[in-house]
Amino acid sequence: MPRALGPTEREPFRLTLNSDGRKHTRENTLTLIALVCGLVAFVSGFVVSAHMIASWAGVVGFIVGMYSQYVSATTAERSVNIVAIVMSFVGVATGIYHGGFIP
Repeated sequence: MPRALGPTEREPFRLTLNSDGRKHTRENTLTLIALVCGLVAFVSGFVVSAHMIASWAGVVGFIVGMYSQYVSATTAERSVNIVAIVMSFVGVATGIYHGGFIP
């Protein structure tokens, strides 16, 4: 009970996907691939001439993100996966609106 009244030491802030302390190399790699594809799809989805890039990057990001969500091990990975899946979906939707998968 002495810790309840005394000062407590705080851990330094670290940005990590491994919140459980174990390495998850495959899961982290899938999460980052989905995030990069989602970001590319989202950004290029607003450029009309880049509709093909947005469409394909969005589909790849969506599929990789869904699989990554299925095999994820920590809450941080799941949170990033949801952001990546949403960005991929918006990117593929705007890419299809602007012209689709073929030139």
